[in-house]
Amino acid sequence: MGALSPTHWLIIVAVLVLLFGAKRLPDAARSLGRSARILKSEVKELHPESKDEPAPPAAQAPPAAIPPVTPVVATPAPVVEPVSTEKKAG
Repeated sequence: MGALSPTHWLIIVAVLVLLFGAKRLPDAARSLGRSARILKSEVKELHPESKDEPAPPAAQAPPAAIPPVTPVVATPAPVVEPVSTEKKAG
């Protein structure tokens, strides 16, 4: 009862063809393969210290000297007062 027999697999494939159609199954399988490949590469990146690859050297170059930054002094903007357009009675 644990393993699927060839008859079970044939029934599963027939149901999938009926549900998704013969044209969409290869695209779905291709997409599933790409997803599995991406997942595998992401898992490999999470574990960079695998047995096959040597560990990268721990020596680092000294940091480069950073040039001093000159402060920028902002000049105050001139204040513009609104001009009155009303005529004074006089």
